[in-house]
Amino acid sequence: MVQGSFQRQVEVGRVVLLNEENKLAVIVDIVDHRRALIEGPTTGVPRQAFPYAHMTLTNLVIKGLPRNAGHAVVKKLFEKEDILAKWGKSAWAKKLETREKRANLTDFEKFKVQKLKAQRRYIARSALHAAKKQVAA
Repeated sequence: MVQGSFQRQVEVGRVVLLNEENKLAVIVDIVDHRRALIEGPTTGVPRQAFPYAHMTLTNLVIKGLPRNAGHAVVKKLFEKEDILAKWGKSAWAKKLETREKRANLTDFEKFKVQKLKAQRRYIARSALHAAKKQVAA
């Protein structure tokens, strides 16, 4: 087996992203090799057995979360660790937010973005040609 092939392990306290809903939850207990008991105390995810195939493990872990902890304990540690703020600062969350913004653009807004990108390309190419002319001269 190759050392270091897995970056994130399934463990109690690991914060996961639910693929379908883009909501955060915490692994509270491990049911079997296909499912875990999860709960999202502040994101509106009820406690439920959830398959690993429908979740993605994040880098965030709540340390000291006891196995099969109650709702109050999970919520307290979730807020104490400030998981939502840490998640909001991550590049992953920013990418998902950008993707959602782009999906909700109107046709006219998409047209304006297209024109702004064309202007940016024109400026960059003009600067590149000017730099090439200086080097050649």
